[in-house]
Amino acid sequence: MTTLLVANDGGHLMQLHTLRPRLGVGADVVWVTVRTPQTESMLAGEQVHWMAPCPPRDLRAVARNALAARQLFRLHDVRLVVSTGAALALAVLPQARMRGIETVYIESATRRDEPSLSGRAMAAMPGISTFSQSSDLCTGAWTYLASPWDLYDTSPIEPRPIRSMVVSLGTQEDYGFRRLLDRLVPLVPPSTKVLWQTGGTDTTGLGIDGRSRVPSEEMRTSIRDADVVVAHAGTGIALMALENGKCPILVPRRARHGEHVDDHQMTIALDLALRDLCISRDADSLKGRDLVAAASRTVTKLTDPPQLRISSVRIPRQRVPGQPVGV
Repeated sequence: MTTLLVANDGGHLMQLHTLRPRLGVGADVVWVTVRTPQTESMLAGEQVHWMAPCPPRDLRAVARNALAARQLFRLHDVRLVVSTGAALALAVLPQARMRGIETVYIESATRRDEPSLSGRAMAAMPGISTFSQSSDLCTGAWTYLASPWDLYDTSPIEPRPIRSMVVSLGTQEDYGFRRLLDRLVPLVPPSTKVLWQTGGTDTTGLGIDGRSRVPSEEMRTSIRDADVVVAHAGTGIALMALENGKCPILVPRRARHGEHVDDHQMTIALDLALRDLCISRDADSLKGRDLVAAASRTVTKLTDPPQLRISSVRIPRQRVPGQPVGV
């Protein structure tokens, strides 16, 4: 019996990828996502059904992917579909329910006290189980599952020189974040090696080697080896930093500056800052001492997190590829 794991690229996919070992979905898994250097790297060796790009609130893209998704149910004996959003959930999950397949939607951790547009649509469809990753979103159709941030803790370490950094503005092409780069570039210590993932942000005149997209494995390795991580306040990059032992500096994009569709990144940064899992700063207030503070902290992760029950489908327990025996 096959489980479809459905998520847009970026933070949605990173959340689902991190959750997978705790969901008990077995080894017969087909990932459904958008092909990018990051997703190809993250899902190397996995069975993947590639979909067309599905930007936020693009109903034409949803319709195109809904037509393409029909093939999934012809090719596989699908018994369970799980998604962390966003628009790809609208293309795939309703079709699963029409076929009587158990369907689960897990709202993004970015949504602290109200669901996203995709989440509201999923909650309105009969038969789709809807879970949240915030205890503040536990009303009506929503059942609290777990917070991804509960697995991590920070502690101080001896201050170290800042020899290498990772700066990630995400990969969305439609929203730049030049405000952060203008503030950050002069703060980088001389001779510091920096990996700049700049997405759709214009880097003209800054004298940096900006890359629009960096493969997931390269990004993971660079973060692991870096002294400091500075990023927009996206769940994907925040999770990757924590997974690799770094307390990131998170800088929320702001809607009023045209940097995103809304201010949900402020919620993410505040949530992690209150848990002492990041240093949160507005782009206009970032200072050199924030880099020093980030280089003076390390992150540890709970080694044996509890399993999460999301489905009534009985799936034999099998080891997830790459997962240590006994986990």
